Amino acid sequence: MTAIPDFPVGTNTTISGLGSSFADELSGLSVPWQGAEAPDPELLALNEDLAVSLGLDVAALRSADGVAVLAGAEVPAGAKPIAMAYAGHQFGGYAPLLGDGRALLLGELVDADGDRVDLHLKGSGPTPFSRGGDGFAVVGPMLREYLVSEAMHALGIPTTRSLSVVATGRPVHREGAEPGAVLARVAASHLRVGTFEFAARQGEVVRALADHAIARHYPDLLDLPETGENNRYLGLFTAVVEAQASLVAQWMLVGFVHGVMNTDNTTISGQTIDYGPCAFVDAFDPAAVFSSIDHSGRYAFGNQPAVLKWNLARFAETLLRLVDSTPDAAIAAVTAVLDSFDTRYERHYRSGLAAKLGLPEDSLDQELVDDLLTLLEEHRADWTVTFRALADELRGNPAPLDGLVPRERSAPWLERWHAAAERDDRAAGERAEAMDRVNPLYIPRNHQVDAALKAATGGDLEPFAKLLEVVTHPFEARAEWNEYVSPAPRSFAESFRTFCGT
Repeated sequence: MTAIPDFPVGTNTTISGLGSSFADELSGLSVPWQGAEAPDPELLALNEDLAVSLGLDVAALRSADGVAVLAGAEVPAGAKPIAMAYAGHQFGGYAPLLGDGRALLLGELVDADGDRVDLHLKGSGPTPFSRGGDGFAVVGPMLREYLVSEAMHALGIPTTRSLSVVATGRPVHREGAEPGAVLARVAASHLRVGTFEFAARQGEVVRALADHAIARHYPDLLDLPETGENNRYLGLFTAVVEAQASLVAQWMLVGFVHGVMNTDNTTISGQTIDYGPCAFVDAFDPAAVFSSIDHSGRYAFGNQPAVLKWNLARFAETLLRLVDSTPDAAIAAVTAVLDSFDTRYERHYRSGLAAKLGLPEDSLDQELVDDLLTLLEEHRADWTVTFRALADELRGNPAPLDGLVPRERSAPWLERWHAAAERDDRAAGERAEAMDRVNPLYIPRNHQVDAALKAATGGDLEPFAKLLEVVTHPFEARAEWNEYVSPAPRSFAESFRTFCGT
């Protein structure tokens, strides 16, 4: 690895008071580092609302000094930027050392709610973990993460947030030369299953890491004993299983395909992290795969709950010695919790689907669900549009649904759907309004994202800015946004591929 320097000394006062609890408390899980020089930094996007919620001065961030910090070229005064170490299972294969190969944790801030959050850079240059990569990123993928993460936040799905994207003025060579960029993102933390996989092989630091994670994300568990039947470490595993079961259910409900569900992309906080080859399904298809490197379909849309459970099993393995000193007892304890994942997931998914269908949860039977999904798959019906069309059906407008599924095929199912609502004392119009509050009109549709990023890479940010405004108001119907409702043309959808953005 590259020689490890002392912590760089920062003098830039644009962002002050950054904490460094991860670096201070957890020896051996990071290295001090600084971002690369940015020859000609230019601010492409700044999330002013997020900045204000973090207590940051928007004008200062827009200044030359602020842009230099957001580009990674300057270190904030008092900060201790680090590259974090972690391992991970990538497409099922174990990699003992991954780490931040092109990223830096600048430090920690306290937001308006009093919660500690990470301020993190992506694309800021090579680190000791770069593994032969150049450590840089380019404009398109960084704007993709900005746009999609903010859309997910607007949908109410736990996610990292995006603070800014800065073009560095450095050409980065991929298939050809592309404009370089750095994303600044905010997360509850960057603790991952992969962090625990790395720590578990370093010895006693895994206990310190677990205590750090508990204090950061699940502080109520600190009241539990360190040993015994219901100890804090089994409590940590249970809490993460619950958080991730809820998260993946929310992905499935909006048709989100993460694309690279490696264990180093599974957070301890339960937030969505890393938006490289992500996409949203148009036509409902459980086998939908968009990532150009997922040749086997491991991370296909319909596989996501099972993959998440597999990742959690890897997390469980890192906690065994903490859960119980007797291996058999530890395995039995974590297995019992892991086995609850399916029930937890189904509870969250069914609750969300009942709301999407405008039904009381106890009226939603599995056959009704299965038959709806079969109809949608057979007729390649758009997942997002379907639920809005069902609300229109309640309002007496059958045309949108008929455009998705022929009436002769949908009529028997619709009859059962109406019958399932008999125990709901709301009027049809009220049910339709409730459905509209949970079923988005606008998502980051793949063809629109693709077009906006191509324009931005060429220097035109207007399509990106407009799409960002639309997808961050996903439930707000506006006539001037009608073009953003339509699915991609089939020719586009059949050939669309995403890439692990670099």
